[in-house]
Amino acid sequence: MESTAITASTVSIASASLASLWDEISGTQPDPDVWVVVATLVAALGVVVPPTFWRLSRNAITIAHEGGHGLVALLTGRTLTGIRLHSDTSGLTVSRGKPHGIGMILTAAAGYTAPPLLGLGGAALLAGGRITLLLWLATILLVAMLVMTRNAYGALTVFVTGGTFVLVSWLTGPQVQAAFAYAVVWFLLLGGVRPAFELQAKRARGGAGDSDADQLSRLTHVPAGLWFFLFHAVSLCSLIGGGRWLLEL
Repeated sequence: MESTAITASTVSIASASLASLWDEISGTQPDPDVWVVVATLVAALGVVVPPTFWRLSRNAITIAHEGGHGLVALLTGRTLTGIRLHSDTSGLTVSRGKPHGIGMILTAAAGYTAPPLLGLGGAALLAGGRITLLLWLATILLVAMLVMTRNAYGALTVFVTGGTFVLVSWLTGPQVQAAFAYAVVWFLLLGGVRPAFELQAKRARGGAGDSDADQLSRLTHVPAGLWFFLFHAVSLCSLIGGGRWLLEL
């Protein structure tokens, strides 16, 4: 009887702890001051616009890009084999399944649209005061991606990025967490715009003949230019919509 009572008490304590943790994660936090939102916007511009900083910060956009490929591959029933991230900020996501059809098309289209759409989703969470939830969701996605990363540089990049989210979530106060979350979302929205323009310029010079847009063109018999239009439309609309949410316009 005593053992049963102890077990029941332990289960009760564990349930209460989980409920408390969930309330903390899913609860709302106060919005930061306007100057914090503007400062994080300026900081994001500072690592996206200058070429020197962009060469480094673009690695984070590549994580979101390849993660988008991988997530959609799984959601459409394909088998995700692995993800590789390279020091030149390129990446490769390999999945098994039919080499044609809607699953392959959505997987190929998910790369350039993933960073801005993640930014848009993050802006929606921040507009609702869900700062902690955003940080936890991002950490979970990064851990899942780390498991599927198949090269050392990629694993290191994802580990450092995920570790930063964990440290901010556990060791900093609400104000720092809010500033970090806003900076990350601004970065995804702004950084999600640039890669498609860079790819289009590279193709114009005769390079990148096997880009996502070219693969989509072969899969759908739709000109690559129209797929670039989709990439630009998604990224720019996400920036406008997400920016309005973040600035409370």
